[in-house]
Amino acid sequence: MFLFDLLFGNKKTAAPPAREPVIVNVPAPAPETKAAHAPGTHINHDAKLITSLKEDHQKLLKTFQAIGAASFAGEMVKVQGLLGQFQTMIMDHLLKENVRLYVYLEHLLANDSVSHQMMHGFRHEMDGIGRVVVGFLEKYKAIGEYPELSDAFATDLRGIGEALVARIKREEDILYPMYSPPN
Repeated sequence: MFLFDLLFGNKKTAAPPAREPVIVNVPAPAPETKAAHAPGTHINHDAKLITSLKEDHQKLLKTFQAIGAASFAGEMVKVQGLLGQFQTMIMDHLLKENVRLYVYLEHLLANDSVSHQMMHGFRHEMDGIGRVVVGFLEKYKAIGEYPELSDAFATDLRGIGEALVARIKREEDILYPMYSPPN
């Protein structure tokens, strides 16, 4: 309660009892290295970003497969929980792509009109796919309570899966190789 009172200013609460100081060995900060920013931004090139995005893809596909297996087994309550996990994962992934990949590429490719246009096409396409996936997740977020939606869910799940697999392949084959340190 003390922390709550401290944060929100309750003056009636006495201060906590004094404690002995704790000595902690804090490592010295790492020496600063000059980061490679995309031109016109403060977004650094991250050598691990593409690996991280590909790992996200594998986790998304694994969760998606688990959703399909649970649906096939008629375990719609389990499907509902997995859909919630999938939604969190895909939203995190899309945010990471939008902020760390697309904004960086927007500036990096500004002088390469062909690559810039291609990157914009990917971004626009992903916006559309994102809306479809969010609509799908919203439609079936309570599937465990409405098992009568199972047949429609299975059909919609196949369509989402096909679009997801195709998109991941295209991102990894075409879009991600565009991500490079600035010259």
